[in-house]
Amino acid sequence: MPAKPLIGITTYLDPAKWGVWDMRAALLPEVYPRLVRAAGGIAAMLPPDAPAVAAEVVARLDGLVVAGGADVDPLRYGAERDPRTGPPATERDAWELALIEAALAAGTPVLGVCRGMQLLNVALGGTLVQHIDGHTGGLGVFTRHTVKPVHGTRYESLAPDATTVPAYHHQAVDRLGDGLTASAHAEDGTVEAIELAGAGWAMGVQWHPEMGEDLRVVEGLVRAASS
Repeated sequence: MPAKPLIGITTYLDPAKWGVWDMRAALLPEVYPRLVRAAGGIAAMLPPDAPAVAAEVVARLDGLVVAGGADVDPLRYGAERDPRTGPPATERDAWELALIEAALAAGTPVLGVCRGMQLLNVALGGTLVQHIDGHTGGLGVFTRHTVKPVHGTRYESLAPDATTVPAYHHQAVDRLGDGLTASAHAEDGTVEAIELAGAGWAMGVQWHPEMGEDLRVVEGLVRAASS
């Protein structure tokens, strides 16, 4: 039996309390590794580290998931901060951008989820819409809406029909980064999936597949990481 591919998933550092402990911890909702396992991969958590070691880390992985989370610092794409944009996650931005760049350089399959999709776009020179009114649920509440694939894209080959997805966000892709194609849209025109043209496998989705039952996008990543 062939070995299951090792899929790294980015985490973030936040204050946390458990038992008698109260300290900063590397956090990741457990639905992410559960999704990777359900899609046929082995999950490895990647806490923020020095960007200089990103290529060494990626060299040990078969695939990479950049998880959702805090807003990307607008300085990363040369924009002034909208007052509705969250506080910068400087350490995380630097680490995840380095991982994305290393994965793209090495041809390692990469999937960006929500923030991860936005960061993939920024890594390739794109920009973001910093706030979309009415395009997210309340605090911690996921909404569901329809996304439609763009004909001829890799995403369409995974999900050929319109799909209802769980979503929670207030930012979105604006100008696409170099080599990226929009491969799905919401009914209001918001870019909901992006992918990199060419032989490599790099995709981002604006929604949160880990909060639903649809494995197709992550299965696509795992298949690419197995080849």
